[in-house]
Amino acid sequence: MYFEDIKIGDRVELAPVVVDKDEMTGFARRYNPVPFHTDEEFAKGTRAGQVTSSGLYTFALMWAQYAVLDFGGEHTLAGLSMHLDFKAPVFAGDTLSGTAEVISKHERNPYNGIFTVKLDIFNTYGDLVLSSQTETVVKRRPKEE
Repeated sequence: MYFEDIKIGDRVELAPVVVDKDEMTGFARRYNPVPFHTDEEFAKGTRAGQVTSSGLYTFALMWAQYAVLDFGGEHTLAGLSMHLDFKAPVFAGDTLSGTAEVISKHERNPYNGIFTVKLDIFNTYGDLVLSSQTETVVKRRPKEE
């Protein structure tokens, strides 16, 4: 959609995803190699009591679900900024679900605008585990000459 077609309050439900243990720990070993994400023995001594998902992995799993529904679609030009707020641990076997909602938008220049999507991710029990806000640049509708 063009910038003008995107409305504050537009909202979509994201397809659920089950957190795969091997993929979760493989991601952590490669991109966030801290013991509570990679070492089961170490993680037993933490407050969570088991290996937890990297927040980046949790976000990526659900962002992949949003990306196919992207409010800007073919008119999306680029990401501009991202803020992630990690709320609670995510474990292997959790089923994640989520929502994506347009919470703000503004004109950037005569050619494009910016909208902000809030992504809320929930675990198997409905607990909010991650909330993010991502600014995206999207084309404006061409002016008729």
